[in-house]
Amino acid sequence: MTINPSAAALIARSNRLGADPRNTNYAGGNTSAKGTEIDPVTGETIELLWVKGSGGDLGTLTESGLAVLRLDRMRALAGVYPGLDREDEMVAALDYTLHGKGGAAPSIDTPMHGLVDAAHVDHLHPDSGIAIATAADGEALTTTIFGDRVAWVPWRRPGFQLGLDIAAIRDANPQAVGCILGGHGITAWGDTSDEAEANSLRIIETAAAFIAHHSQAEPFGPELAGFIPLAPAERRAKAAALAPTLRGLVSTDAVKVGHFTDAPEVLDFLSRAGHPRLAALGTSCPDHFLRTKVKPLLLDLPAGASVDDSLTRLQELHEQYRADYQAYYDRNAGPESPAIRGADPLIVLIPGVGMFSYGANKQTARVAGEFYLNAINVMRGAEGLSTYAPINEAEKFKIEYWALEEAKLQRMPAPRPLAGRVALVTGAASGIGKAIATRLAAEGACVVIADLDLSKAQAAAAEIGSADVAIGVQANVTDEAQVQASVDAALLAFGGLDLVVNNAGLSLSKSLLETTVADWDLQHNVMAKGSFLVSRAAARVLIEQKLGGDIVYISSKNSVFAGPNNIAYSATKADQAHQVRLLAAELGEYDVKVNGINPDGVVRGSGIFAGGWGAKRAAVYGVPEEELGTYYAQRTLLKREVLPENVANAVFVLCTSDLSHTTGLHIPVDAGVAAAFLR
Repeated sequence: MTINPSAAALIARSNRLGADPRNTNYAGGNTSAKGTEIDPVTGETIELLWVKGSGGDLGTLTESGLAVLRLDRMRALAGVYPGLDREDEMVAALDYTLHGKGGAAPSIDTPMHGLVDAAHVDHLHPDSGIAIATAADGEALTTTIFGDRVAWVPWRRPGFQLGLDIAAIRDANPQAVGCILGGHGITAWGDTSDEAEANSLRIIETAAAFIAHHSQAEPFGPELAGFIPLAPAERRAKAAALAPTLRGLVSTDAVKVGHFTDAPEVLDFLSRAGHPRLAALGTSCPDHFLRTKVKPLLLDLPAGASVDDSLTRLQELHEQYRADYQAYYDRNAGPESPAIRGADPLIVLIPGVGMFSYGANKQTARVAGEFYLNAINVMRGAEGLSTYAPINEAEKFKIEYWALEEAKLQRMPAPRPLAGRVALVTGAASGIGKAIATRLAAEGACVVIADLDLSKAQAAAAEIGSADVAIGVQANVTDEAQVQASVDAALLAFGGLDLVVNNAGLSLSKSLLETTVADWDLQHNVMAKGSFLVSRAAARVLIEQKLGGDIVYISSKNSVFAGPNNIAYSATKADQAHQVRLLAAELGEYDVKVNGINPDGVVRGSGIFAGGWGAKRAAVYGVPEEELGTYYAQRTLLKREVLPENVANAVFVLCTSDLSHTTGLHIPVDAGVAAAFLR
């Protein structure tokens, strides 16, 4: 079916506007178009309103993300609007104005688009526009900057009344091309899609140019002694050292994934004398504080404070933050308010180091950080011209706990089994490791692929998904520093670590007399020592987080089965198998489960078999190498070939809540080798 030209123009305009962060933030703002279609029931021409649906993103908007409404019915709601006290009822009323199946759920801003007498309307959250909107003298600044071409709309919570207000201002100011919404953002309109877009960009660019030309030199005040940013390597090392405890603190109510940034804007803000006052004021734009909470947690120590002192103070501040948030909820909640959604901070600011942001998944955490970066830009603009004056606490609460937001949360799909968990898999650029990483990511985990070959690790990560899902790092597991660096990479990329899979390995198939000391040392260094180093580094994080976790060893059938011509490999696999038992006994008190997998005969896709092990094992058994997988399958009880995905399945099961009470276990994934039965 051909898309309506008005809707097509709307989507194209939305994508252009949403692609530039100067215009609006991710999933922020909304756009609309009005046009006509033939009613399939009556055959008559009807007017429709296409508007970006609730929760969608302008930059990636498609037709399925549009809500479609009958314009006459939507505007007729003005006749039954019951007033501000029953504002939320109008959201449900919009369902009675939908055309056909209606498309996406209409957003709270739909009345603004339908009631304004213009064919195309944009509502955006640009930093420059919000800076004017949150300035103490924003109304006067609007007149100074724009004259009568842009009107001022005093703060009003998004909803039907705001739509009526803007429609009235548009009617009373026919010369205006848009308005500044106090404390919120901008709205612009036009008779054509191109005209609306041009008017939106004109408001954004004019505001930005005015701020750049008229702002005072140091909007956030002078540099604060002791708060100058640390050197890049030093601040990232400190961030990694703080991350585990921080992750545990902010996950008091629900486990969260993290994101770290040391962007120059953040470091500059935290180095200035005004940052404690401004951070305490919180954000203003509804999209901002819905993502970041009303204010961040700010560490009130200088950049050079020790890690230990910082951790002690962060724990104190977190306790106070939770008490303050509970008090905020209690002051503002009414009988109909939704239950408190958690009292932990979503933004944590560390002077001299940077910012951690948190969410249910990596994308949500990253976007929360981007929104607070927007808020910093807003505060800089407002303070440069005037004084930053966000909306008051009561209004913030009404939006944070409004019925629409609750409904949006209820529409979200159920989380996948490993959602919120961060996994590190060694030797994961190919074979069993890659299959494990792929399965864990498919089940909702964020994955760090560690491999000796960085380019292959990064390529494998890219196959799995974006950097919000998987990253690749270089790690020689025999090198203590590289192991720690891979764990630190997980902490900085995803805020923490929950699940470690010791998979890195190799094998040299040789008899006792052919095995050299170098052969012995190589295999023991990679698998026995490597697993020890990875587990030790990971355990420190798991213990500090206080969230429990999983360590899984990919051992082997050979850890319990004695076969010919592989003494070094089998001995080191037995070492790994016993590490499982030892660590299960030691880490249980920290709610960390340690289990193992004993695969056998994983030929297809296996890096070990492709590296010469396959040819040598085939020679031992007297079969062609290409038939080795079939040979292994025929000697099993189930007569099935074992694939990397079968091993990945076992890892997944071990890490789910179904086996929450299982530790110290080895699971055979060998299609049934009686000689390797665990006894």
